Amino acid sequence: MKVPRILILGRIGQVGWELRHKLACLGSVSSIDFPDIDFTKPESLREIVRSAQPSILINAVAYTAVDKAETERDLAHSINATAPGVLAEEAKRLGALLIHYSTDYVYNGSKESPWVETDSPNPLNVYGQTKLDGDLAIERVGGDYLILRTSWVYGARGKNFLLTMLRLAKDRPELRIVDDQKGSPTTSECIAQATAQIITQVTAPGGGLAGRSGVYHFTNSGATTWYGFAREFLSRQANCPEIVPIPTSEYPVPAKRPANSVLSCEKLQEAFGVTMPSWELGLDLVLDTLEACVPQA
Repeated sequence: MKVPRILILGRIGQVGWELRHKLACLGSVSSIDFPDIDFTKPESLREIVRSAQPSILINAVAYTAVDKAETERDLAHSINATAPGVLAEEAKRLGALLIHYSTDYVYNGSKESPWVETDSPNPLNVYGQTKLDGDLAIERVGGDYLILRTSWVYGARGKNFLLTMLRLAKDRPELRIVDDQKGSPTTSECIAQATAQIITQVTAPGGGLAGRSGVYHFTNSGATTWYGFAREFLSRQANCPEIVPIPTSEYPVPAKRPANSVLSCEKLQEAFGVTMPSWELGLDLVLDTLEACVPQA
């Protein structure tokens, strides 16, 4: 059987780092990141992909500074919208599978029930719009692709909400955290593991996408608020600060956030048999990892 050639774009980010470890045994895996590749320059992307000749191309790069995107629209658009379209063109030319990660922020949050893939996107901020534009660019090109929309990504490394709150909790007696935005905290490790399951399935003898190209929601199951999420892990700390729930109106930021970011992942389970674990279990695994990294006295 031919060994798949997997190229990961974004080797040092939260998801890219996990992908490198989870996919290592699935084929010939290579990864690259800035400055060896420039996502603002289409020719740089084309050169890397044509040189690597992957059978599976994974885009784990994104401009994720949600508030800064309000004033850095062109940069966010180059990375989140233009680049995915270029990657889709190159993947289609090679007959490769493109796996691209998108976001819950393509929805406006007005729906009370979980969002499904057939709901109409309507982003509230520039970041969400640029990510949606990237999704649409991939769809226009066609070929074999999977757009995996995830949410509230965090892990034991990188920059994320959990690590920020743990750091702040060491110095502050009180933390005021938004309690009227609902979503599904999703670990980078779970994203990588589920991606590995999908790749294993589509590269198995008799596998392939078989008409399953498209958009899939891709989050840990269950839902909570930022306050509920923070309370769950901060309450386990030796010196837990007071955690105060506040409305979004008391925490003004440049970019609007959706009130309900919960995504239904039924389509993913039906198409690939992949069931993501609960956000609570994902959190336990991340905290276990962090605890294991603390030097013992």
